[in-house]
Amino acid sequence: MSEAQSTASVESIDILRIMEMIPHRYPMLLIDRVVDLHVGKSAIGIKNVTINEPQFTGHFPTQPVMPGVMIVEAMAQTAAVVVVHSLGKESEGKLVYFMTIDEARFRKPVTPGDQMHIHVTAIKQRGPVWKFEGKAMVDGKLAAEAIFSAMILDRK
Repeated sequence: MSEAQSTASVESIDILRIMEMIPHRYPMLLIDRVVDLHVGKSAIGIKNVTINEPQFTGHFPTQPVMPGVMIVEAMAQTAAVVVVHSLGKESEGKLVYFMTIDEARFRKPVTPGDQMHIHVTAIKQRGPVWKFEGKAMVDGKLAAEAIFSAMILDRK
């Protein structure tokens, strides 16, 4: 990555551009927008949580709560946008596989009507492996956090 790229930032990436960058689709596309992206460093993903999402029919029907694993997946998708944007167009559509999820903590339930702001920050990168710290915030309060690593690979 060039010095100019390492200091570049993007104000906002919409859902259509996200779908060009990462292969996820409904019902597993868990971010609606990415804002404040700093190439190779960090970004904030936005997830508007709505009652019509399929997980809420069973988790839990009388008191819907976003599953923690899906919150961590939203963190990973936000991080994947950082990685793909940082590596350039040739990395678009590649698959990003979890390698580790560490120190996951769930502090506050995320429910329909909430808007999650998913803050991800790169901790390190070695070859195709990236490690990130993620925090999901709702109304300025920490809902979940985790440290995770993933590998970006070509599709077969």
